[in-house]
Amino acid sequence: MKSIVIAAPMSGSGKTTITLGIMECLKRRGLAVAPFKVGPDFIDPGWHRLVTGHPSVNLDGWMCPERFVQETFVLNSGRTDIAVIEGVMGLFDGIDGTSEAGSTAQVAKILASPVILVVDAKSQARSAAALVQGFVRFDPQLHVAGVIFNNVGSANHARILLEAMKTSVPEVKVLGCIPRDEQLRIPSRHLGLVTAEENPLPEEFLDSLAGVMGEHLDLDVLLSLAESSRGHVSTSDKNTAECEKQPPAYVPVKVAVAHDRAFCFVYEDNLRLLREAGAEIVEFSPLGDALLPQGIGGIYLPGGYPELFAETLSANQSMIDEITAAIESGMPVYAECGGFIYLSRGVKGKASPGNSATVDCQDMIPLVGIFPVSTRMLPRRKALGYREVELNSDSIFGPAGTIVRGHEFHYSEMEEMPQEIERLYEVRKNGTVIAAEGYRYRNCLASYLHLHFGSCPEIVDAIVKNCVTFAAIQHDSKLSFPRV
Repeated sequence: MKSIVIAAPMSGSGKTTITLGIMECLKRRGLAVAPFKVGPDFIDPGWHRLVTGHPSVNLDGWMCPERFVQETFVLNSGRTDIAVIEGVMGLFDGIDGTSEAGSTAQVAKILASPVILVVDAKSQARSAAALVQGFVRFDPQLHVAGVIFNNVGSANHARILLEAMKTSVPEVKVLGCIPRDEQLRIPSRHLGLVTAEENPLPEEFLDSLAGVMGEHLDLDVLLSLAESSRGHVSTSDKNTAECEKQPPAYVPVKVAVAHDRAFCFVYEDNLRLLREAGAEIVEFSPLGDALLPQGIGGIYLPGGYPELFAETLSANQSMIDEITAAIESGMPVYAECGGFIYLSRGVKGKASPGNSATVDCQDMIPLVGIFPVSTRMLPRRKALGYREVELNSDSIFGPAGTIVRGHEFHYSEMEEMPQEIERLYEVRKNGTVIAAEGYRYRNCLASYLHLHFGSCPEIVDAIVKNCVTFAAIQHDSKLSFPRV
């Protein structure tokens, strides 16, 4: 399998723009590109999907076991010509300063893929070669095969960079020197880039990006480096992975998944695992649909930016009544981060399209109100990092003691939850208990955490089993949850 990892010494080096440019150029050559994103990010995969036409899948070595990372890579790249994997943060940045867990380097080693380092060369000359040399030597087990210099100021600047690499790090190929161009920047806000759902890349932007990359990047060298992938996955491994898939344990059941501009942050593997366990995913829009899909046995409310669309969500009273009735009837419902905000009493303040949140705490826009707390947007980040949870009682996720891993990242906070609302999670950060979270009302479980089902696939069977049971009870009693 041809594969490359696009990494960088630090965030802000331009690896997303470079990655999108490479994907677009490869696609224009007639190649089918399998896109991947290292880490828990939701925004970049949306751009990958728009450019390549294929779903972009997260690969995370801390949240998920090594074998799961390999298997999800196989399942999503087998029918393509090349896999392009965008890294996260700096190449060696992960959960802490002592291990590679959660880093781009870890995933590159798991997949034995060559690394292309994107270096922001602004205000650097020969020093850039020293930086590359340090990254090459930091972990001898990692294959840093090439470098792309970004934000290059002139032809003379490029010449100095090439000379420095040739004399100091000749084993690393320079794939190109990309000139400084402010027009190639992608809009961003507090959680990172603006979502692809909100601002699809115009064709002229992609034309310009492909033109710059085609002129200044040696794609033939890049493809030759991808050919050198020493991947652990062989054709026989692919067949084995496919044969190991078991038929669903339960009869198919419809699970409604919110998906629109307000709710678009979901791990592709979460949906895949639900399907493999017997769930038929039926998408709906809390923004635009008046009713929930008919015949469903459960609801999944993923994260996103509900605060940006709070007025529209609030005005859709029919959908609010539908979701309230479903929860009151005992339907299994899972809501995370943005979905959790949607189920609160309402939101105060509104995130701006810029890099921070504009906070107006005087007025609250009412939302579903299942949980008796309001959400307040903040000008600065409230929480960021990997989390591990242990269930302290049986639930739609399975028995007490079940351990699941995920990630938390939000610019909002909620009022203190009343004590009568059950806390299902014991939340740990780096092994230390930091909170009691995971709020449960009837069969509705809501949390700020984005859990990755690949960290504990057993919970998927539990979710689907509970949805099947609910649907069967509704069918046998010839009732459905009351529609308002």
